[in-house]
Amino acid sequence: MGVATSSANPTAHDPARALADQLHPGAAPRDVTVSFSARRQAPVEYRDRGRGGPVTVYAQALHATLYGLPADDEPLPAALDALLQATHTTTATEQKTAVLRQVAEQLRNAAEIIQRYQYRAQWDRLPADVATQLQDAHEQAGQIARALDRVAPAFINRPVPHRSRSLSTAALATTPTPPAGRRR
Repeated sequence: MGVATSSANPTAHDPARALADQLHPGAAPRDVTVSFSARRQAPVEYRDRGRGGPVTVYAQALHATLYGLPADDEPLPAALDALLQATHTTTATEQKTAVLRQVAEQLRNAAEIIQRYQYRAQWDRLPADVATQLQDAHEQAGQIARALDRVAPAFINRPVPHRSRSLSTAALATTPTPPAGRRR
């Protein structure tokens, strides 16, 4: 089963998903580890070695090797406040896509947490509206994560807007500036 990407240049997340799909189609890369070892017929110097770890780390290394990129020693931060800061400093289109995909992964984690609390609310016989609201929040977090997965590749393949030379400086000066976001 292959991973479909909408870009001619896949990101490190694409091989991570493909590797995770080898365990189970649709498995989240964050939940999968890999292990490498040599077969018995391999030269003796390879047989006593083994290596393994998170599939996302190996996918990043594989991506860098395949595309001649420098290995990214610092993966994207997992905390949402750190990802917010990354959005202010990220300029590469691949990184922008990676940030959105990381936010989608965090939303899937949040959805899982919410679902566990939903089950706990039912188990503890809390008022029915508590479990219902948690179920709604779980479904909404999943919908947002899927939406981010669909739109993230657009930052890699985005068309460059053409500005008309007929724009006057007065028109540019009257363009409202969006308010600055909250920063930590």
